[in-house]
Amino acid sequence: MPLPLSQAPGAHSMTRKLWQYPLGYPEAALFVAGIVLVGFMLQLTVGHFDFGLLHSPANLIALAILAGLIILGVRFQSAPLVRWMAGIPLAITLTVALLLFGLYMELTPQLPRLPSQASDLVSRLGFRMVTSSWPFVLLYGITLIALGITTFKRLLRFSRRDITFICNHLGLWILLVSAGFGAADMIRVVMHVNTGETQWRVYSKDEDVLELPIAITLKKFTMEEYPPNLTIIDRRAESDSRPRSEDNPQPKDSSPIRPKQAFFQIDPKRPDGRLGDWAITLDEYLHTAVRVGDEYHLNPMPESTPAARVTARNRLTGETRTGWVAAGINIEFFSVLPLDDHHVLTMTQAEPKRYASDITIIPKGGAPIDAVLEVNKPISIGNWMIYQYGYEKALGKMSQWSEMELVYDPWLLPAQIGMGLMALGALLLAWNGAGRRRRIK
Repeated sequence: MPLPLSQAPGAHSMTRKLWQYPLGYPEAALFVAGIVLVGFMLQLTVGHFDFGLLHSPANLIALAILAGLIILGVRFQSAPLVRWMAGIPLAITLTVALLLFGLYMELTPQLPRLPSQASDLVSRLGFRMVTSSWPFVLLYGITLIALGITTFKRLLRFSRRDITFICNHLGLWILLVSAGFGAADMIRVVMHVNTGETQWRVYSKDEDVLELPIAITLKKFTMEEYPPNLTIIDRRAESDSRPRSEDNPQPKDSSPIRPKQAFFQIDPKRPDGRLGDWAITLDEYLHTAVRVGDEYHLNPMPESTPAARVTARNRLTGETRTGWVAAGINIEFFSVLPLDDHHVLTMTQAEPKRYASDITIIPKGGAPIDAVLEVNKPISIGNWMIYQYGYEKALGKMSQWSEMELVYDPWLLPAQIGMGLMALGALLLAWNGAGRRRRIK
């Protein structure tokens, strides 16, 4: 005899109302949407969240409160609300919400500081500075609580089977705590150092002079460059005696379907090219040259410049022009090849291929350290990270100073521990997956 519909298996789940235990995905979605709505209301009334308020020791107090909430959650882990907080539906919903905020950040420009005149709704809702907006901060806080309860609950009843889970979740929790609670303690400054000088003072964002516990001596600034380009410019558009090739490259009437080449890349292996109506032939190229009279000679001195001897032939009239073209770092070594009354063939400035600073780092109370600082190759000194930041672009390889960015992060070690645990968890996850596949076979 068939069971009544009210007694059939799954009937309770089919007729369950919202906010009746066990809570699931609908409640998680409504809860997260409510948190975001409260965040937008706070954003419109009080503005962005000021992470400067979490400067030490305020961040330690906030961390202690967070730990207390997690301890309470673990203590009452059998309570239905706590079980839902540490459950999969809320975890997935929070992850999706944070991913959506992260995707928006990747697709739209973010500002380090909101201009005072910004009054549009997008700015007021916090979408110009997502990481300091109240919706994001509240989601971040709820995530730390939920992730902490889940992780430490499993940690208390630890078993070997939980190693992978704990490494991934504990590592992520430590990394998130370090990134958020340590933001206010981070110091980011730019140091300007002249060649042969030692500098330990910088300017803060408020133009105050700061003395750092690290001094830097710049011994030498070096740069390697790519071969430059050749281009034709209209001298009628120039007001000075030295045309700048980046100002008015020709031809202007490039078709969007079959655009004409506006620049000729210098490459001795491919000496022939075309610029507008002119066929260009590279006769000789010297990457480091100096001018002697009307000629250029190879000389790797610091003031040297890329130079090329070229032949330009007008494909319509057959006229031919031959001569030297050089970018030069000053008017002395600069040279163009006149083509007609209005147009000249000129060389663009060479783009940097690699630039580095040969420096000596002197930590306060420590021994000097000699190092070469390059782009994307920072140097770590305790809680300080030193990055190659800039140079005098007008002089290029002749720059007499170098700029270095110094970042102080006392929460760097916890962040590294978190990333290390996550890396270990990923390796264990891959190892366990491979083991399961071997057992199945």
